[in-house]
Amino acid sequence: MDKAIHRSSKAMVIIKDLLISYIVTGILLLILAFLMYKLDVSSMILNAGIILTYILSNFIGGFLLGKSVEQKRFLWGIVMGAIYFAVLIITTMLTDTIVGIDMSETISVLVICLFSGMFGAMLS
Repeated sequence: MDKAIHRSSKAMVIIKDLLISYIVTGILLLILAFLMYKLDVSSMILNAGIILTYILSNFIGGFLLGKSVEQKRFLWGIVMGAIYFAVLIITTMLTDTIVGIDMSETISVLVICLFSGMFGAMLS
């Protein structure tokens, strides 16, 4: 019974930290959209801003999760990045056609999510 409660609380911590990660993502994307509206931003700067958003969001999510777990923080950070990426991909597939997804970009985003979540958890 005690293990079930512990698993349940760990799942709630992951969900809470994932929600915080997506709130950070939303805020950063709003800032990026405002900059695009006010300034003449090139596509290269836009892509860099989106990548920076992924990095910061996963870093914060991994950092928060790393503070909550006692052991194997790097592994939990990778889990956080993987869940973040999974939600991102599912949302992309539901709102866009699957044909429009570039595999090399998708793999790059996966690696960014995994490593930034792991790095955040390791520094916690």
